[in-house]
Formats: sequence, C-alpha cells, structure tokens
Amino acid sequence: MLIHPQFDPVAIAIGPLAIRWYGLMYLLAFMLLLVLGRLRIKQHPDAGWNIKQLDDVLFYGVLGVVLGGRLGYVLFYKFSYYLAHPIEIFYVWQGGMSFHGGFLGVAFALWLFARREGKPWLAIADFIAPLVPLGLGAGRIGNFINGELWGRPTDLPWGMVFPNVDLVPRHPSQLYEFGLEGLALFALVWLYSARPRPVGAVSGLFLIGYGTFRFLVEFSREPDDFLGLLAMGLSMGQWLSVPMIITGIGIMFWAYRKQAGKIN
Repeated sequence: MLIHPQFDPVAIAIGPLAIRWYGLMYLLAFMLLLVLGRLRIKQHPDAGWNIKQLDDVLFYGVLGVVLGGRLGYVLFYKFSYYLAHPIEIFYVWQGGMSFHGGFLGVAFALWLFARREGKPWLAIADFIAPLVPLGLGAGRIGNFINGELWGRPTDLPWGMVFPNVDLVPRHPSQLYEFGLEGLALFALVWLYSARPRPVGAVSGLFLIGYGTFRFLVEFSREPDDFLGLLAMGLSMGQWLSVPMIITGIGIMFWAYRKQAGKIN
C-alpha cells in the first residue's frame, strides 16, 4: 500500500503571491506545445507552418482551453448549481475545468484560426493534435500533486491512500491518465503523424485514442460525488468520451475514403 505524499499545492510563495503547481503544469503544457511544434515544423517543412503561426495558434488555443474548459465544467457537471449561482462561474480560482469542454473550446479556436489563415480546419487540427498529449499528461501530474480526482477503492499492491479523502487504498487514477492520455497517446499520434496521412486522419486518431483511454481509465476513477454514475453505470467522463470515439472513427473513415476517391 502506498500513501499519497500530500504535496503542498503551492510551489512558490512570495508574500501574498502564491504560484501553484497546477498553474505551473498548465505553463509546462503550453511550453511543450511550442517546443514540439518547432520540432514538427522542422520535420515537416511541406506542412506550410512557420514559428509566428505556431505562436499565434497557441494564443488561440490558450483562450479555447480556459474558456471552453470552464464553460464545459459549468454545463456538463454542475449546471443546476451555477444556474442558481451564476456569479461563481467566474470564480476560476476555486477549480472546476472540464477536458471535454476545453477540447470543444480549442476546436472552435482552431476553426477561427483556420479561417484567418485560409487553411482547412482539419489540416490545422492535424498539425496540432500530436503536440497536445504531453500537455494533457502534465495536467494529470498537477491533479496528482493536488491529491484530487482520486480513484476508486482497490486491493491491488499499488493502491494508494489519499489522507485528504480517507484511509482506503485507491487507484492512483491520475497516474493512469498520465500514462495513457499523456505518454501512450503522444507516442501513438506522434508516430502515426510522422508519415504523410490523409487530411483529418491524425485528428481522427487523436479523438479515438483519447476517448478510448479516458473511457477505460474512468472505470478506476471515483465518480464526482455530486453526479455519481449515470445511465448504464457509466460516468459523465465516459459518456462524454463516447461521441469523441464515434466522431474520430467517422473522420478517419471519411479521410481515407476521400483519399481513395482521389487515387481512383
């Protein structure tokens, strides 16, 4: 049995100014996107990207993550609460972000960027998708440091006690998500995108990969106490992942069928 280290969520404190680990993980995620983006530009000069476009798309993406992530949490997880307390929607320091909302926010931001650049939206998404998973992994490390989003009880040898919750050994589901949604998804999408693919195929694989990994990990993650399990014994995270998987399959099917049509 392991015990969660109970990290101090504040990484650096200077007088009244406190810099939290979770905020640093967001910063790390954006830095990773820039570093990997520059590498991808060098590896694929025919993609038509430059450093300024990478910096610009990061700005769009940050807005999409923050606004979409917060609104997604409000709409998907605690809509009735925020309907009664609308001013608290802006209390972002209290926590409450949704990956699926952030994903929709980024998708919309990339659509705006694509319109500005005069490029196909899916071509933009194909370039960005391989840059995202390591940033997602950094976010899960932030969850682990904060001791939040813990797992369900388990009797496995690596079960971890989260003293801020109870004394029951639980799945360290944040680390499962780091391994699957972060490292494994990065390897999958990065290697797949190393060779020329039909427009949309890389984005489709990202959706399938993330949706599948998230769906599986949710079986080990404790459901939100204010929601519990929903229809068919599935969590909200699982129900939100299903459309991602279906959409990803549809996009990949469309991409390869369109390529085959051009070849024929």
